[in-house]
Amino acid sequence: MVLVTVALAQTTVRVRGAVVDLTGQILTVKSRDGATVPVRLADNYALMEVKKAKLTEVKVGDYVGTAALRRPDGTFRAQEVLIFPGFARGSAEGHSPWDLTPDSTMTNATVARVEAKGDGRTLTLKYKDGEAVVYVPAAAPVVTFGIGHISQLVPGAHIFIQGTRLPDGTITTTSVLVGRDKLIPPM
Repeated sequence: MVLVTVALAQTTVRVRGAVVDLTGQILTVKSRDGATVPVRLADNYALMEVKKAKLTEVKVGDYVGTAALRRPDGTFRAQEVLIFPGFARGSAEGHSPWDLTPDSTMTNATVARVEAKGDGRTLTLKYKDGEAVVYVPAAAPVVTFGIGHISQLVPGAHIFIQGTRLPDGTITTTSVLVGRDKLIPPM
């Protein structure tokens, strides 16, 4: 007798879009590409609101995340900056490809240096395996998290979900980020 083990692949997916409906544990989202996507919420899912912050609030020692594009000189230009609250320090630390736009990256790291540069700031970010220098233009969205409430998951509310696609195609998640006051989560 021969036993064959098949690994059932689960893949990480990101869903960006607007709430269509919330029924029980199923959140239906109209994604940014126009598809209607049902997402199964874990029983104990976390709901965080994404709210505006200011670039001037970023200081040495803060833990931030930034989607960015590499510039020819090896530095990066931020597409957005997330100031993580203290309880989220260390979340997904490092530098990796991201899917906000083609060729974008994500760096989650501690701010080691902040320099004023024109109307923006240059941030030196240190993470366990390296460092990134990121120019943040004044027009780049800067946000932070707060505790969300289920009343925010109404039709039209903008969300960002990082979840798992199971082998049967179902998307599940343990957390939802919802924009406060019609804000579109920029990550």
